[in-house]
Amino acid sequence: MNAPLRQAIVTGSAQAGPVVSVSGLAKDFNGNPVLRGLDFAVAAGVATALIGANGSGKSTALKCLIRLVEPSAGRVEMLGQHVAGLGARDLRRFRSQVGVVWQKHNLVPRLSALSNVVHGVQARMAGPRAWFQSLAPETVREEALACLARVGLEAKALQRVDSLSGGQQQRVAIARVLMQRPAIVLADEPDASLDPQSGEEVMRLLSGLARQDGLTLLFISHRMEHTLEFSDRILGLQGGRIVMDRATASTDAAQLRRFFEE
Repeated sequence: MNAPLRQAIVTGSAQAGPVVSVSGLAKDFNGNPVLRGLDFAVAAGVATALIGANGSGKSTALKCLIRLVEPSAGRVEMLGQHVAGLGARDLRRFRSQVGVVWQKHNLVPRLSALSNVVHGVQARMAGPRAWFQSLAPETVREEALACLARVGLEAKALQRVDSLSGGQQQRVAIARVLMQRPAIVLADEPDASLDPQSGEEVMRLLSGLARQDGLTLLFISHRMEHTLEFSDRILGLQGGRIVMDRATASTDAAQLRRFFEE
C-alpha cells in the first residue's frame, strides 16, 4: 500500500467515517478499575493493533465493545448503533455483523471443518440447517466451502477439526468468521496459542483477508513484529488508559518496546 493511501485510511477520509467510536469507556471489577476512560475512533477499513502488557485492559476493552462484558461507564457506537442501548434481539443482530477470532478456537471438536464453518451462517439463518453441513442448503454449503478455500483448507472440509493442527483450527475459525459476512473483525491474540511460524501464517491470512474484503480489523497483539507488519494504526494501553495512538508508518520498535514488557 502506498504511503499517502495508507495515511488516508488511518486518519479517515471524507469517504470513510468511523465505524467504531468509543468515549469514556470504563470498567471496574469489584471496585478495581481495569479501564479508566478510553477514547478512540476507528475508520472503515483500518487495521488497528491494541497493545499493552498483561493486565493493561486489552481483552476487557475488546469484550466491552460488543457487551460480552458490560462497561461500567462510557459510550460505544459501532456501525452507527449505540451498543449499550440495544435490547436482546437487536444486540444479537448487531453481533452478527461483528466477527470475533479468539485465542481458543471455540470450534465443535467432533464436527467437520465444513460443519463448523456452516455455523457462521447463524448470523442469517436459525435452526438445525445452520448446524450441520449435511442439513444445510446447497447454497450455504457452497459458501462454506468457498470460505474454507480462502483459508487454504478446502481439502480438509470433511475432516473432524480435532484432528487438525492448531494453526489449521484457527484457519477454520477464520473461515467461520468469513461465513458471517461481517463488517468488523475483532481478534484477541489469534496467534497466542500457536508456534511462531503458524502464528505468522494466521496473522498474514487474517490481515490479507480483511484487506481484500475491506473489513475493519481491531486486533490484540502480543508480538511487536506483528503489530508493525499487520496494522495501520496502533493504540497502546497502560494501566487501563490509552497512552499512545499513532499511525504504524510513523512508529518504530523502540517506541513500542515498553508495551511488550511484562
